Amino acid sequence: MRKNGLFSLLYHSLFIAFIVAPLLVVVAVSFTSKGYISLPTDGLSLRWFRAIGDAHEIVDAFWLSLWLGLASATIAVALAVPGALALTRYRFPGRGALMGFFMSPLMIPHVVLGVAFLRFFTTVGVSGSFFWLALTHVVVVMPYALRLVLAAATGLDRDAERAALSLGASRFTAFRRVVLPLILPGVGGGWMLAFIQSFDELTMTVFVATPGTTTLPVAMYNQIAQTIDPLVASVSTVLIVGTLVLMVLLDRIVGLDRVLIGKN
Repeated sequence: MRKNGLFSLLYHSLFIAFIVAPLLVVVAVSFTSKGYISLPTDGLSLRWFRAIGDAHEIVDAFWLSLWLGLASATIAVALAVPGALALTRYRFPGRGALMGFFMSPLMIPHVVLGVAFLRFFTTVGVSGSFFWLALTHVVVVMPYALRLVLAAATGLDRDAERAALSLGASRFTAFRRVVLPLILPGVGGGWMLAFIQSFDELTMTVFVATPGTTTLPVAMYNQIAQTIDPLVASVSTVLIVGTLVLMVLLDRIVGLDRVLIGKN
């Protein structure tokens, strides 16, 4: 295989630096000792990290976003797994239309979805409920989970499943012991991607969130609109580090399962 030339390495290095630079700036700003966003700063301080504990609206919004992401990602994956297996295993009339329907939230601007959900909730009178907010997030994150599960289920050899059924296992047991481990990397990756999308969703949520269901992105947006202190930068730094740790842990868990499945 031909090695990359100097120009190719330089281009990729500049591209990666362009992507990572805004994150590094946010992290650097979060350590300022001043009461406003400043870079460069006169000294380093953990002042704004300690301020996170005193910002009760930020802490409450974080826990709500966490539970919202867990609920919506889990529901989305629970719907994506049977949907992906049906779409990959069977050929039936309307299969393409059904696939397009599942993927349609990717093509609709989130502003349009937010206005539509706001109108619907106002008409029905169910606004302000965590349950309905979670369902709106399921609609948005479902395509991400489905795409990864579809990739894992496409071309899946069914001989092992048929062998389990022929040996007396029920369909649920065959799914749990045979099929699910085979598609686990796609399920885990789909859940992770759906969780991140739900946790980070702002454009649609800002229309349907209420004072009682304010998510962390909405709370941070309100914080930026009202003040100029680096509190949002410190919160963003915590989220960046937390996301990296979570992705590494998930890669270790799912990657280990993938290696073990390959050896068996």
